[in-house]
Amino acid sequence: MRFSDISVKEAEIIYEPQQARTPLKFGGVVVENLYFCKVRLTVENARGEVADGWGGIFLMDFWGWPDPSLPHDDKAAAMQKVTEGFVDVVSVYPGFAHPIDIFMDLECELANINERVCAAADLAPTQPFLSALVCASPVDAALHDAFGNVNGIDTYCGYNAEFMDDLSKWLGPNFEGEYPEQYIRPAYLPKVPVFHLVGGLDKLTRAELDDTDPADGIPNCLADWIPYEGMYCLKVKLRGNDLDWDVDRTIAVHDIGREELDKLGQQTMHLTADTNEMCESPQYIVEMLHKIREKSPQTFDRILYIEQPTERDLTASRHDMRAIAALKPVIVDESLTTIESFDLAMELGWSGVALKSCKGQSSDMLFAAKAGKLGIDYAVQDLTNPSISLIHSVGLGARLYTIMGVEANSRQFFPASTSDAEKRVHGGIFALEGGEADTSSLQGTGLGYQMDRILG
Repeated sequence: MRFSDISVKEAEIIYEPQQARTPLKFGGVVVENLYFCKVRLTVENARGEVADGWGGIFLMDFWGWPDPSLPHDDKAAAMQKVTEGFVDVVSVYPGFAHPIDIFMDLECELANINERVCAAADLAPTQPFLSALVCASPVDAALHDAFGNVNGIDTYCGYNAEFMDDLSKWLGPNFEGEYPEQYIRPAYLPKVPVFHLVGGLDKLTRAELDDTDPADGIPNCLADWIPYEGMYCLKVKLRGNDLDWDVDRTIAVHDIGREELDKLGQQTMHLTADTNEMCESPQYIVEMLHKIREKSPQTFDRILYIEQPTERDLTASRHDMRAIAALKPVIVDESLTTIESFDLAMELGWSGVALKSCKGQSSDMLFAAKAGKLGIDYAVQDLTNPSISLIHSVGLGARLYTIMGVEANSRQFFPASTSDAEKRVHGGIFALEGGEADTSSLQGTGLGYQMDRILG
């Protein structure tokens, strides 16, 4: 045991119902209302010092548990129960430990909690483990934040030999003598490019605007968003089962983006495309990319990667992704939940992985180290993270060697979910300039929230 190791002494969970400004469509779902979950943990270290830590996430069953046969309200209630169950087991974890060890030691128990909650509520099939990770992620974030706060350090400075065992404990003998610190940046990048999400229902042009659009001063179409914040990184949500629509949509987003960026004198532009598992096979994406290249070589050239085109269960069809990877990198997202799934994805020819705060800070540190050692590309994306979850996610992206920046779309779909105090303290994260987030407000101990200033 190290003096820096922690034990949980007290916990608080806060659920905040939130309504979307405009509907968010991805895959086969439309998101309009959610619960934002905040977790506060009070921890003690082995020196007897005490401090609080915070974490937050949307309990987004639409993404983690998109089964249309189960009502949204029933799934939301189950997710709350899983979160509460995980808080309970974290609170009785025996002895003191590093946050990564606490989370990894309890990973199997999280699966058990999930099974029990779903069985008690007669919900079948059981919530996928990915969605259970969403439930646990604000607890895990609070552990890491509290760990930094109680020890008086930036949390990211606590991933070395002084504070934890080496990575071989979780990643195998090839990582003996190695620590996450070797695979992360020593300080936050000052500026981080931000991806703007173009949802399946989003309007692209000013000609599409009408009286049904919100009149709150926030843009309502892509053509207005780009000059509003200088966005030069665009993520396009596609259908995955309508090839012509997907091809035309991708090219249209590119052309509008290029036109507006030309007016700003911005030469750089990046696109990514995401079908959220809707493709029956990799061949769909291969054909889509060929058609895009034929119709608009400029659009094809600006595509950085394709994200999770096929089903999340990698063992179901065992799709070989090499045909896509030969054209553009293909990134695994919903399928990435464990170290074993990471290994299987690489075996099946995926190019890289998507890290998200909603899968857990602990897992992200292990995935980032594994990707770094193997020379595998990775992205940091969000779950429409508002409030402290966006602060956490931008900070994560700013400490890692991502393909390109971070995704951040709560400012589009849930802007009211962030408090005025959070916007005041972290103005450069919640109000972008030149398509980038300014991370200078990520200061102090823990995950850099500066909760003393936010809470007043």
